[in-house]
Amino acid sequence: MWGVLVVLIVSLGIYILETKPLWRKQLRKEAWTYSILLFIGVAINVTQILRIKLPNPLDAMIFIYKPISDAVFGFLQ
Repeated sequence: MWGVLVVLIVSLGIYILETKPLWRKQLRKEAWTYSILLFIGVAINVTQILRIKLPNPLDAMIFIYKPISDAVFGFLQ
């Protein structure tokens, strides 16, 4: 639990340090993009600390493209 708290505090500090200049320079899209990517990174880090098993994106790609690959190779042979 302490690890999650440390990650959240550090990420909040990073968020404040990095996005404040972006908001001052009126770079709103960049600030939102940075915020979303930082949130995704923090979420993945917290799941790793809590040992929550995340699905592998490669498994979804294999599930989608395997039938297509089999059809193409069957057609070529």
